[in-house]
This record gives sequence, C-alpha cells and structure tokens, in this order.
Amino acid sequence: MNILGVNAVYHESAAAVIVDGRVIAACEEERFTRIKHGKDPQVDNPQELPENAISFCLDYAGLRPEDVDLVAYSFEPKLRRTKFQAEWWPDSRLESDFLLHLEKVGDSFAKIMGRRLGRNLKFVPHHLAHAASAYYPSGFDRSAILVVDGIGEADCTFLARGEGGRIRAIEALSYPHSLGFIWEHVSVYLGFSSHDAAKVMGLAAYGDPNVFRRTFAAILRVDEQGYSVDADAIGFRTVEPRNLDALFGPRRKPDGEILQHHIDVAAALQDATDAAMASLLRRLEREVGGEQLCMAGGVALNCVTNSTISRASGFSKIFIPSAPHDAGTALGAALVVHCAQEGAEPPSGGASPYLGPEYSEGEVLAAVKAAGLPYRKCKSAARDAAEMVADGNIVGWFQGRMEFGPRALGNRSLLADPRRPDTRAILNRRVKHREDFRPFAPSVLAERAKDWFDMGPITPSHEFMLFACPAKPGLAARIPAVIHQDGTARVQIVRRAANPRYHALISHFFERTGVPLVLNTSFNDSEPIVCTPSHAIATFHGAGLDALFMGDICLTAQN
Repeated sequence: MNILGVNAVYHESAAAVIVDGRVIAACEEERFTRIKHGKDPQVDNPQELPENAISFCLDYAGLRPEDVDLVAYSFEPKLRRTKFQAEWWPDSRLESDFLLHLEKVGDSFAKIMGRRLGRNLKFVPHHLAHAASAYYPSGFDRSAILVVDGIGEADCTFLARGEGGRIRAIEALSYPHSLGFIWEHVSVYLGFSSHDAAKVMGLAAYGDPNVFRRTFAAILRVDEQGYSVDADAIGFRTVEPRNLDALFGPRRKPDGEILQHHIDVAAALQDATDAAMASLLRRLEREVGGEQLCMAGGVALNCVTNSTISRASGFSKIFIPSAPHDAGTALGAALVVHCAQEGAEPPSGGASPYLGPEYSEGEVLAAVKAAGLPYRKCKSAARDAAEMVADGNIVGWFQGRMEFGPRALGNRSLLADPRRPDTRAILNRRVKHREDFRPFAPSVLAERAKDWFDMGPITPSHEFMLFACPAKPGLAARIPAVIHQDGTARVQIVRRAANPRYHALISHFFERTGVPLVLNTSFNDSEPIVCTPSHAIATFHGAGLDALFMGDICLTAQN
C-alpha cells in the first residue's frame, strides 16, 4: 500500500509518503521553492499543492504517480462547513471564497496524479492529522494527546487519547479560543511577521511578566478545564489587531526600536501560555491518566512551555515530533489513512527527523564545479570540521538526509564554538542578519547532556531541540554563546545511533576542548534552510562562512 500525505491548506506546505507500512520520506515545499512557509495562508490557495515536495517523496520512494494507492489531505472541507461560522471573518464573504477554492483540491491532485482520485482522496481532519503525527511515531501503546495551534477547520485545541492503533477525541476548543492566533497577533503587534512566534519567545526572557499579567488575564482566561479567549478584547475579528495598542501601549513598527513595554508584553504572553498549557495537561491527567503524553501543533514548538510543563505535569514520558507544526500534518494525514486499514500497525520510521533529500558525492562535486570553486576531499570531515570550529571558525555542515521540521538537527546546520562570548553577536549580525536578542542552541553528546544541563526526564524529543534546559551551576560561563538571558539553552541531544557523523564531530570537539557540545543553528540566512548543494554554496558565499563541509568535500573561504 502506497500512501501520499499532503498539507497545503494554510502554510508550511509539505508532503510525505508511506510504503507498505514504512515512512519513506517527508519534506517541506519551502526547501525547494525558497519561499518561506511554502505560501501565505490565503483563502484562494488551499488547492495550491506542494508539487516539488510531492515529486521528491515519490521519486525517493521509487514510485510513479500511478503507483499511489491513496492520497491523504490534512483538512476536511465538510467539517469546515459544519463547524466554522462565516461571521467569524472580518468579511463573511471570505468564507465562501475559501470553500470555493477547497472544492478545487481534487482537480489539483488530478493534474499531478494523472487521474481523478475519487474515493482514493481522503480528507483527514486537521487536528487528527496533528495528533497522529505525534502519537503513531511515539512508540506508545497508550497516551494522552494534546494539539494546540492557530486553527484547523474550526478547532484550535484538541484533547484526545491514543489507545493501540486508535485516536479517540475527548474535547476540542473551537475558534476564537486560539492560543496560536494570540501568538500571531502579538507577533504583529511587536513588529514581526505573524510567523515569528520564535522571536517573541526569545524576547520574552528579557521581560517582566508581572507588568501585563492582569491585562493578559482579561484576554486569556485560564481555569481547571483549560482556557478561553476573549476575541473582542484581543480584536480577532479585525484585520489588524488594533485592540492591543489600547491594552499594552503603542505597537512597534517593523524594524523599529524595541521598547521595554514590548519586551514585557512578550514575557506576559509566555507566562500566560505556560499557565494555559499546564491547565490543559492537568485535565488530561484527570481524564486519561498514565505517564505518557504526545503533543503537536505549532504551540508545541515553544521549548520554554515544553520544559515548564514537563516539570509541572505528571507526564514523565513526552513525545513531540520534529515537525509538530502544520508541515507535520502531511505525515500525520498519511498515518491516519494507513492506520485506518484493517489490521494495520503504526508504520516504522516516522520518529526520525532525517526524511528529506540527500545528495551523492557526484552531485556535490557537480555543484562545486558549476560554481567554479576549488575544494579538497577530507579523510575525516568530522575531525576537520571540529578543529575548525574549535579554532573559532563558522562552519556549514551539509550531510545526509535533510531534516523534516523547522529546526536544523545536524544535517543542514551552521556550527560554531559555544565557548566564545562573541560568537552569538557574530552569527546574529554577520551571518544570520537577525536580532541580537535571539539565542542559539547547543548540540550536546547524549551521554554527556546531564553533566551540563538540568534535563529532567530525557525523551526522544530532546533530539529535536524542543526543550529549554537550565545549565548546571558553574557551567554557563564556559558556554556563553548558547546560554539565553534566562540561563537556559534549547538543547539538542545527539545520539551516535541516530546521527553517527554529527556525533563524531562533537566528540572530536570534546576531545580538543573538554566541552561536549557545539553551537548549532539552521543553515540559512533570512531564507528557508538549505536543501541542495547549490543552496549550500550560495549561502556559504552570501553569509560569509569560513568553511563548508558537504559529505567529505570541503570548501574554505581562503580558496
């Protein structure tokens, strides 16, 4: 059975493929088109499919379009019609436009697949796809499930239980009760884009949540059943959330000065989110019990909240996939359709983040020669790269299969020395061209992680850079480039079995320096993470990197 999964309804367009019960490939459209998030979430484009991602997934699996048995799309138009109220839009006519374009999804698939799919096109509820993307790869046979994001068809939060091969809903909170939309609105208020929740999370560490705690309590009300949102207070029904100016003071213009009240708003939002998520988990503890939890949805990318709830809840085993955001619903939808087959077991391979394209040495060399660049071949790329990082160089590390999800995990990464106090400023200003307040993450040897960080219960999701962990006493000063304002680091543990070449690099750095970790940030500069050797070479030049390792091929800035 060959199943193609697709997300295209809003943003983070992506595709995934399952063949005979095994996850073969998954990737995001932005990596190919170089358009961040794949596309903007507009009412007129849910039928715009991620054609490049689909093509890659089928090619990698050795499939032609006619070999695909079932196609899963991570949105259910019928559910949208029955649950979403048109008056929730600033202009109710927008809903009619959205539904009209949803009707074109089948036509778009027919063009790609070369045939009408009919009943072989399965529309999977958005939050069920999110839940499946976490539960089925987790390896748990029973689990509480929590999905929190902006919106699906109409729901914004989904509580469920996983039992064997089934996911059973407990309750859903529908629009306007959306934590994800609050983060989008506050991001715009703070002068960022609606996609910039990560910037707001980083900024929050510098603020005082008490300044606006009461104000946020009027917007986001937390009780023992979860939370509710006052849509009129925050201004969801307006195109521009102008209500926030009256609540918090003048908004920041894009690229304008960040004032203290902006920083305190970010801190209050983070604090309110922690409280709302903790309440939802207490409810799941009461209704599901057990010690296992799966999380997905865009809010599950908040590593501060994840760490807070991992310590405060009764769930000691937490699984969050590498792509908990909307891209992950491409895989989740395929998993739902697979597991609906009689006698089907959850597929293998879905927990790995390394599901994207990879390139042979011949392809790498062709790109290098096309760029007219000199190169050398390394006997040990891991050792050579570690030595360069230890000497203060910024290194592009392009290896194996690309990661699925928004964070580089050692295959499409920029690496630097965490010991240097100036590393963070150099990366933010010279290489990444981003705000100074934004932190960087450490990739640490799994066997040494608890020596350097207060990890709490280590889970497989610690491999995906999803938890903010405090440095152990006395050690933060040794690795200032990866320690944030609040004394934490967004830790990625690296196991030898999961990524042997990256583990070897960090091991060589440890041998040289006595520090079992390197600074790891995504291989990009105001663009999607690089995908191909040509992308890597272009960013190597444009960002002013000192070296680039692609497999065993090394380029240096001196050449």
